[in-house]
Amino acid sequence: MNAIFALARIVVKELYRRKDFYVLFIMTVLITLLMASANLFNDDKIVGYLKEICLLLIWISALVMAVGTAARQIPAERENRTIFPLLAKPVTRWQVIVGKFLGTWLACGISLIVFYLFLQVVSASREHEWRVLAYFQAMWMQWMFLAIVISMVLLGSIIFAAPSSNATICIVVVLGIQYIGQYLAKIAIQQAEPMRTILYFTYFVIPHLEWFYLHDSIVFPKNGLADWGAVAEASIYAMFYTGAFLVATWVCFRRKPLSQ
Repeated sequence: MNAIFALARIVVKELYRRKDFYVLFIMTVLITLLMASANLFNDDKIVGYLKEICLLLIWISALVMAVGTAARQIPAERENRTIFPLLAKPVTRWQVIVGKFLGTWLACGISLIVFYLFLQVVSASREHEWRVLAYFQAMWMQWMFLAIVISMVLLGSIIFAAPSSNATICIVVVLGIQYIGQYLAKIAIQQAEPMRTILYFTYFVIPHLEWFYLHDSIVFPKNGLADWGAVAEASIYAMFYTGAFLVATWVCFRRKPLSQ
């Protein structure tokens, strides 16, 4: 475990030495404050619109950061040939995968705390109400979502040649699942065989990432908190897919040549 935590600590430090987090956070702050300063059409619902936009920016920023960071982890080690002394320590390939995943996931979690704290402060300044549990639920679900995405991108970094192509393909897949995956079962009903079976199989196999976008309790406070049991079930669901992707990454990586 010491080797895994040491690798994770290096990934966290690397992310915060880079400018990705700062650029994305400053852009989110500027856009949100600009929207907050505009009294659009004297609409009483402007606070809800503001939270919806800020939440969407947080999701986009965290997704870009998670995919960009995870995509370059193993390819950078191989390109710089630092993978050889790393494995000679000795550190197993499984520990490298878990350490890279844990570091990227923790770094994204720390970033989410900063983003959601900012959103809570902006909302409280308008609504004069602190809704800590609602923001914690939304942040936790997004962190679970990122666990699946990061493990998926790590698998892609073993399969695809370049980090850029891996990142692009993974973002397209994530957005496809997010916005189309939930409708596959309905589309399958209207199709003939074998397309119906293929769509049904795809619907039940893919991780349903749309379940993790928990915005109702933030944008519409009257709806109250999400059910804690459903949050726990969704967390177990995310851990299952994360574990499956990490095992698949290890299977692909354990016999892969290290030199490029």
